[in-house]
Amino acid sequence: MNSLTTSLPGGTWTLGDLNVSRFGYGAMQLAGPGVMGPPADVDGALAVLRTAVELGITHIDTAEAYGPRITNQLIREALHPYPEALHIVTKAGPSATGRAAGRRRARRSSCAEPWRRTLKHSGCRCSTP
Repeated sequence: MNSLTTSLPGGTWTLGDLNVSRFGYGAMQLAGPGVMGPPADVDGALAVLRTAVELGITHIDTAEAYGPRITNQLIREALHPYPEALHIVTKAGPSATGRAAGRRRARRSSCAEPWRRTLKHSGCRCSTP
Protein backbone atom coordinates (compact mmCIF):
# COMPACT_ATOMS: atom_id res chain seq x y z
CA MET A 1 0.00 0.00 0.00
CA ASN A 2 2.25 2.78 -1.23
CA SER A 3 -0.46 5.26 -2.09
CA LEU A 4 -3.26 6.28 0.22
CA THR A 5 -6.34 4.33 -0.75
CA THR A 6 -9.07 3.71 1.75
CA SER A 7 -12.73 2.84 1.64
CA LEU A 8 -13.10 3.33 5.38
CA PRO A 9 -15.88 5.59 6.65
CA GLY A 10 -14.75 9.17 7.09
CA GLY A 11 -12.22 9.13 4.28
CA THR A 12 -8.91 10.83 4.96
CA TRP A 13 -7.73 13.66 7.18
CA THR A 14 -4.76 16.02 7.09
CA LEU A 15 -2.59 15.71 10.18
CA GLY A 16 0.18 18.28 9.90
CA ASP A 17 1.76 17.51 6.55
CA LEU A 18 0.42 13.94 6.51
CA ASN A 19 -2.72 12.65 4.87
CA VAL A 20 -4.04 9.74 6.94
CA SER A 21 -7.20 7.66 7.20
CA ARG A 22 -9.67 9.27 9.58
CA PHE A 23 -9.91 5.90 11.34
CA GLY A 24 -6.71 4.68 12.95
CA TYR A 25 -5.91 1.61 14.98
CA GLY A 26 -5.22 1.83 18.71
CA ALA A 27 -2.79 -0.97 19.56
CA MET A 28 -3.19 -0.91 23.36
CA GLN A 29 -5.34 -4.04 23.54
CA LEU A 30 -2.91 -6.15 21.49
CA ALA A 31 -0.97 -6.85 24.69
CA GLY A 32 -2.05 -9.43 27.26
CA PRO A 33 -4.59 -9.00 30.06
CA GLY A 34 -4.36 -5.65 31.79
CA VAL A 35 -2.18 -4.42 28.90
CA MET A 36 0.70 -6.45 30.34
CA GLY A 37 2.73 -9.19 28.68
CA PRO A 38 2.12 -10.92 25.39
CA PRO A 39 -1.36 -11.69 24.07
CA ALA A 40 -2.74 -15.22 24.46
CA ASP A 41 -3.03 -15.40 20.66
CA VAL A 42 0.06 -13.86 19.07
CA ASP A 43 -0.89 -15.06 15.57
CA GLY A 44 -4.31 -13.48 16.00
CA ALA A 45 -2.76 -10.17 17.08
CA LEU A 46 -0.47 -10.18 14.03
CA ALA A 47 -3.45 -10.95 11.77
CA VAL A 48 -5.44 -8.03 13.27
CA LEU A 49 -2.61 -5.61 12.45
CA ARG A 50 -2.21 -6.90 8.89
CA THR A 51 -5.96 -6.78 8.30
CA ALA A 52 -6.20 -3.22 9.62
CA VAL A 53 -3.60 -2.06 7.09
CA GLU A 54 -5.18 -4.11 4.28
CA LEU A 55 -8.49 -2.35 5.01
CA GLY A 56 -6.89 1.07 4.63
CA ILE A 57 -5.76 2.07 8.13
CA THR A 58 -2.80 4.40 7.66
CA HIS A 59 -1.94 5.24 11.27
CA ILE A 60 -1.45 3.02 14.29
CA ASP A 61 -1.27 4.43 17.81
CA THR A 62 1.09 2.70 20.24
CA ALA A 63 3.18 3.35 23.35
CA GLU A 64 6.12 1.73 25.07
CA ALA A 65 3.92 1.14 28.12
CA TYR A 66 1.65 -1.26 26.21
CA GLY A 67 2.93 -4.67 27.17
CA PRO A 68 5.38 -3.01 28.04
CA ARG A 69 6.98 -2.89 24.59
CA ILE A 70 4.94 -5.89 23.42
CA THR A 71 2.69 -3.98 21.02
CA ASN A 72 5.67 -2.28 19.37
CA GLN A 73 7.28 -5.66 18.80
CA LEU A 74 4.04 -7.08 17.38
CA ILE A 75 3.63 -4.10 15.05
CA ARG A 76 7.16 -4.59 13.77
CA GLU A 77 6.73 -8.34 13.31
CA ALA A 78 3.42 -7.95 11.46
CA LEU A 79 4.13 -4.96 9.26
CA HIS A 80 7.86 -4.22 8.87
CA PRO A 81 9.05 -3.09 6.37
CA TYR A 82 6.29 -0.55 6.73
CA PRO A 83 4.21 0.57 3.75
CA GLU A 84 5.05 4.13 2.73
CA ALA A 85 1.58 5.42 3.65
CA LEU A 86 1.57 3.85 7.14
CA HIS A 87 2.39 6.04 10.14
CA ILE A 88 3.14 4.67 13.60
CA VAL A 89 2.34 7.26 16.27
CA THR A 90 3.41 7.08 19.89
CA LYS A 91 3.53 8.97 23.11
CA ALA A 92 5.81 8.85 26.12
CA GLY A 93 5.77 10.05 29.68
CA PRO A 94 7.62 9.72 32.94
CA SER A 95 8.11 6.33 34.50
CA ALA A 96 5.67 5.36 37.22
CA THR A 97 8.30 3.44 39.18
CA GLY A 98 10.94 4.30 41.74
CA ARG A 99 11.28 7.78 43.16
CA ALA A 100 9.24 9.27 40.31
CA ALA A 101 6.13 7.24 41.22
CA GLY A 102 3.14 9.44 41.87
CA ARG A 103 4.62 12.56 40.30
CA ARG A 104 2.58 14.12 37.57
CA ARG A 105 5.27 16.39 36.14
CA ALA A 106 6.86 15.22 32.93
CA ARG A 107 10.26 16.56 32.01
CA ARG A 108 11.70 16.35 28.54
CA SER A 109 14.50 14.13 29.85
CA SER A 110 12.01 11.66 31.34
CA CYS A 111 10.13 11.40 28.04
CA ALA A 112 13.07 11.05 25.66
CA GLU A 113 14.23 7.57 26.64
CA PRO A 114 10.82 5.81 26.35
CA TRP A 115 10.39 7.51 22.97
CA ARG A 116 13.80 6.23 21.79
CA ARG A 117 12.96 2.72 22.94
CA THR A 118 9.66 2.87 21.03
CA LEU A 119 11.56 3.74 17.86
CA LYS A 120 13.99 0.89 18.48
CA HIS A 121 11.39 -1.79 19.26
CA SER A 122 9.03 -0.81 16.46
CA GLY A 123 11.78 -0.40 13.86
CA CYS A 124 10.54 3.08 13.04
CA ARG A 125 12.43 6.19 12.14
CA CYS A 126 11.48 9.61 13.39
CA SER A 127 9.75 11.93 10.95
CA THR A 128 8.91 14.61 13.51
CA PRO A 129 11.22 15.43 16.44
